Amino acid sequence: MEETKRKGAITIRDIPKDILEKLNQGEIETANLVEYLAIDRRVLLENLLNQCNKTIYLQPILEKIDKLEKQTINTISEAIGIGLLEQATIHNDTDLLRTISTHQLDLVRCWATFFIGKNTRLNIEQMLCKIKPFAADKHFNVREEAWVAVRKTIIENLNKSIEILSIWVKDKDENIRRFASEATRPRGVWCEHIKELKENPELALSILEPLKSDPSRYVQNSVGNWLNDASKTQPDFVINLCKHWKKKSNTKETKYIIKRALRTIVKKARATL
Repeated sequence: MEETKRKGAITIRDIPKDILEKLNQGEIETANLVEYLAIDRRVLLENLLNQCNKTIYLQPILEKIDKLEKQTINTISEAIGIGLLEQATIHNDTDLLRTISTHQLDLVRCWATFFIGKNTRLNIEQMLCKIKPFAADKHFNVREEAWVAVRKTIIENLNKSIEILSIWVKDKDENIRRFASEATRPRGVWCEHIKELKENPELALSILEPLKSDPSRYVQNSVGNWLNDASKTQPDFVINLCKHWKKKSNTKETKYIIKRALRTIVKKARATL
């Protein structure tokens, strides 16, 4: 699926009515975050289920959304993904995951990531295998939800996850390589921290080392952010690793990652002067 080339509106109120209607109908992909936020999730869900003749699933999922203690973009997507999973299980629906996984609207594919990520019948190997196509999705929104959807299971199976993701960092697809780094960030963004990696970041060296001079800026930013996360609890580890990388890999890519990795340490050092 090609990421949309259409230029989106700057504010929600500037989105043309016909574009918003197409988004709520699931007919086009979002062009930017503004459009993504503007979609009425309940309307889209109803339209999706109408289109695939599964309206019987709607009310139980809406009730699940209404019961959320805190309604955010992620919690609603998670609730819908879990709701779709539950309904597919109840009705022995083997087609639903395929339908939402290949849907033209990125938001619907985001729901598919939670359908997979919250399936407790999958072990970590199976879950990561199923989430991999979403980690490689051409749309940024889907790639972000992919790691969010499986992060809890990664944390619960950290050693095995690192073992698997250490293979992903050698993939030719930069999105796959970036997923391996982003999904294991010690702190991450708007997500549960990984206590074990905050305290022992060296456990993920098999993921970090192969990426120290990655040609993709997308990957470089993630690795730099990973190490910056770690620097807040284990600054000596990050300083020593960056010194080692500087000697071992004197490339512009590595220099960029090191600068990004040390930004919090440098900021604190300047503040004490």
